[in-house]
Amino acid sequence: WAELLGIERVGRHDHFFELGGHSLLAVQLMSRLSQVIGVELPLTTLFANPVLSDLAARLVEQLSRSGPQDLPAIVAVSRHEPLVPSFAQQRLWFLAQLDEGSTNYHMPLALRLCGVLERSAWQRSLDRLFARHEALRSVFVAPEGKPRVEVLPADAGLPVLEHDLRDRQDAEAALLDLSHEEAHTPFDLSRGPLIRGRLIRISDQEHVFLLTQHHIVSDGWSLGVLVRELSQLYRAFATGQDDPLPPLAIQYPDYAAWQRQWLSGERLQSQAQYWRSALSGAPARLALPTDRPRPAQQSFAGASVPIVIDAALTRGLKRLSRQHGTTVFMTVLAAWAAVLSRLSGQDDLVIGVPSANRGRREIEELIGFFVNTLALRLDLSGEPSVSELLERTRRTALAAQEHQDLPFEQLVEIVKPPRALDHTPLFQVMLAWQNNTVGSLDLPGLRVEAAEEGFDQVKFDLELNLGEHGDQIAGTFGYATALFDQATIERQRGYLLALLRAMVADAGQPVSRIELLPSAERTHLLEELNRTDAAYPSERCIHELFEAQVRQAPEAVAVVHDDERLSYGELNARANRLAHHLIGLGIRPGDRIATVLDRSVALVVAQLAILKAGGVYVPIDRSLPSARQEWLMADCAARLVLSEGNDDDLVEVTIAVLAIEPLMAGVGCSTDPAGLALSAEAAAYVMYTSGSTGLPKGVVVPHRAVNRLVMNNGYAKIGAGDRVAFAANPAFDASTFEVWAPLLNGSCIIIMNAATVLNASSFARALEQKRVTSLFLTTALFNQYTSSIAPTLAQLKYLLCGGEWNDPPSLLRLLREEGPVRLIHCYGPTETTTFATTYTVRPIQEGALSVPIGRPIANTRVYLLDGHGA
Repeated sequence: WAELLGIERVGRHDHFFELGGHSLLAVQLMSRLSQVIGVELPLTTLFANPVLSDLAARLVEQLSRSGPQDLPAIVAVSRHEPLVPSFAQQRLWFLAQLDEGSTNYHMPLALRLCGVLERSAWQRSLDRLFARHEALRSVFVAPEGKPRVEVLPADAGLPVLEHDLRDRQDAEAALLDLSHEEAHTPFDLSRGPLIRGRLIRISDQEHVFLLTQHHIVSDGWSLGVLVRELSQLYRAFATGQDDPLPPLAIQYPDYAAWQRQWLSGERLQSQAQYWRSALSGAPARLALPTDRPRPAQQSFAGASVPIVIDAALTRGLKRLSRQHGTTVFMTVLAAWAAVLSRLSGQDDLVIGVPSANRGRREIEELIGFFVNTLALRLDLSGEPSVSELLERTRRTALAAQEHQDLPFEQLVEIVKPPRALDHTPLFQVMLAWQNNTVGSLDLPGLRVEAAEEGFDQVKFDLELNLGEHGDQIAGTFGYATALFDQATIERQRGYLLALLRAMVADAGQPVSRIELLPSAERTHLLEELNRTDAAYPSERCIHELFEAQVRQAPEAVAVVHDDERLSYGELNARANRLAHHLIGLGIRPGDRIATVLDRSVALVVAQLAILKAGGVYVPIDRSLPSARQEWLMADCAARLVLSEGNDDDLVEVTIAVLAIEPLMAGVGCSTDPAGLALSAEAAAYVMYTSGSTGLPKGVVVPHRAVNRLVMNNGYAKIGAGDRVAFAANPAFDASTFEVWAPLLNGSCIIIMNAATVLNASSFARALEQKRVTSLFLTTALFNQYTSSIAPTLAQLKYLLCGGEWNDPPSLLRLLREEGPVRLIHCYGPTETTTFATTYTVRPIQEGALSVPIGRPIANTRVYLLDGHGA
């Protein structure tokens, strides 16, 4: 314990984790116990018995039951036989063949050396380090398609390019160029070396050293070994001393050979079975909302933002972790899983966690690619409390660490997740906990600083890198720039910190109910984005607004159908005659009148007349079976039915059925009905939707809601001179826009026959001949017609589409056409009166999977809720 924890005295009642122990040290402790005492105990034993005397008692029990076990040591293998790569190296070699020239697995290090650098001692130190570690001298050849390892000579030397920028005016710019060039120059795995350096002289007293390694020969832990040994070597060589480092008993190729022998048989089967069971049925992808569509092929371009968990919160997290038997890593893992669950809406998710895989003491001082990746599946179902989630995470993390020997590459082959080029298999987010600090170079006569290094590559969508630094936890939050904006990641960082604070404050609360949004963002989402107030006639009825248009321009054309056209004055007169007939028949304010009519002038007259009489129109699809029509009429309590006059199927209806044409004809009273004292809150129509219970559901829509939809709405400015197509089924709520947008704004309805709408060439011809400026298409028709009549559609002033999930390629086809069209993607349930949100579609990315539904239209508020209504 004293050796691992770096302390002088340990008492029998001391607690491993309270002394500074963590998951990696726990793994190392159990490995050393197995090697020194010959007892293999599961990691859970230490977590259940973290006090020294209790752990000793468990060891005695195990020894008394089974005695000490002989465990295979890692021994040197012959260099006269072909050397095998480790499992991890084999996988990385394979990936490199798929993407030759890739720099995704480079490990760059940039150091600024201030002071007098003994350059010969520096180069000698690098060469000795290169000679000391066979991993750094390894290259990978595959004469028959199967990789094997060859080791370059020990005296080959570590290649270092030198650059002198002392006389350059643009030295800093040149340094950036050289840094970028170095980081993005690929390695040749078959020729090597797979480590290289550049020494850039800025002045006599300042150098920048760039060191690049390929991940196939190194890892994060190795970087700590490299820095430590380089410091010792330079200190010795700069003062004329010999190599101070003890010889290495084994090398990385010995580990690779041992790994293949050790991980076989029953041990391999046990590990494989655990992971097969743990990841069975796991989601293939974490569906995080992104700022941009996911590219068809994964992009590794990345950036990062810093993240700091302050000292007070760090103390709180340590206290919380002690109380629940977790490490701080496990607690942060639980918190991040909860944040990702809230963002994605998934309560089953997988997070990648690198494991140093340095449990055995023989390999602690080796440079090489030892790190393994564990796929931790977190369960947030059933609204767990903070305490419950910590316990679940603890069990998951411990079980994974006990089965950490199975290489990730074999895990992928066993689980066989769906494969795709646009995301990594099994998981797309990673949490790396840096227990083994790299440290800093300690070079005599030199001050060493990290040089500015562009963090511009990531391997996953999100990468959270954290570790303890003094009394704080700090690190970076990396992200794929193809998917996310910096502002998004900064918000997510805030969510994580908010969740951690809430967990510390109350471990009994449900995690799903913890408030993540800061007050400013909450105000922005709930208030600022919903500030859609705009002036519109909210106090007037639909027919009153129409009558105002009649007074303003009685001769203007209001509606056209084939060869029939009516002016505003003529349409008003017909509607008034019908309204007086209805009043004479006893229709009173609030009575429902069913209209079983196709798109026609008569239907427009009927809807106007019903409103003028104070009634509520209920459009019913003529193509429905008569039984369904009768059900709808009964359900809405219709007082009478207006029909074409030849609806023989309606004879069974017990409600009065009147043919509309005779009622509109003649010389009856054509003045506006008066004295009804109607309110804009009164019902204007009832529209039936399919309903969630299997039975249609009638939605009652007031006059005011229609006014809000079509007047000063913020998405389509319809006015005199516009010609709006009436192409929707009258029983579909898009018809609300098609009829009332033109009539309340002084423009013209162009009624389209059903046969015309369903024939692409006829439809295109009608749109052109009738000079239609605005058209709504259902998603299905839009997708169909952008393939056949896109040039015609592109000439419209407004093209609105919606109703279902939209097909981005169809939108792209239209946007490629030359034209004035403003393409508007519309969304809204019938209950919100046709449209609640709209999105003006601009050029969208190839491969996009969806199209935004946009922002709320004028005088509308939108709230996005999770499954808890929050």
